Amino acid sequence: MRAFGATVDLIRSPSGKITADLIPSMIHHAKDLSLRDDFYYSDQFNRDALIGYEGIGHELIAQIPERIDAFCGALGVGGMVMGVARVLRSHWPQTRIVVLEPASSPVISQGRAGTHHVEGIGVGFVPPFLDRNLYDEARAVCEEEARVMCRRLARDEGLLVGTSTGLNVAAAIALANEVGRGKTVVTVACDTGLKYMHGTLLADT
Repeated sequence: MRAFGATVDLIRSPSGKITADLIPSMIHHAKDLSLRDDFYYSDQFNRDALIGYEGIGHELIAQIPERIDAFCGALGVGGMVMGVARVLRSHWPQTRIVVLEPASSPVISQGRAGTHHVEGIGVGFVPPFLDRNLYDEARAVCEEEARVMCRRLARDEGLLVGTSTGLNVAAAIALANEVGRGKTVVTVACDTGLKYMHGTLLADT
């Protein structure tokens, strides 16, 4: 962000992990800055995001026109999963939608927030875009399982991805094993592992 000319304000977490109050504190800081004349507040919780993410759903239908039996994805603010779900459900009403979250912060599946270190998901509260009518199940996934999957994807598939993608793929494989042969289960790769090169994500731990 600094390379693009931005001034970066860091909201630090004492534990170094994502906690239930970390994301709200970031939002509060951004809103305070937005009161100044030289700032523009680009609200991530803008419902226009749902329309943007619907494009992934349309792309999936174009690429897999036969049928998508299940789709799973990790929740941040919920825009991606809900946008895709709206499109898939309108095309195939029986498509199973599974929302994912870190097992150490199972807000949706168990009603309690905790700490984790999976950037971009698990905001510590029920995301405002989450529509109970658009998903069948909330599932918590172990963060270490996601990291193991990241290393496996890099080593075996040549895909350098981040932890949220590892979480998605680990859950998709588990879901595919449950629904059985002849079914199509889809998830998405959210980002690149290049953002995590300074950490331990790709280390053999």
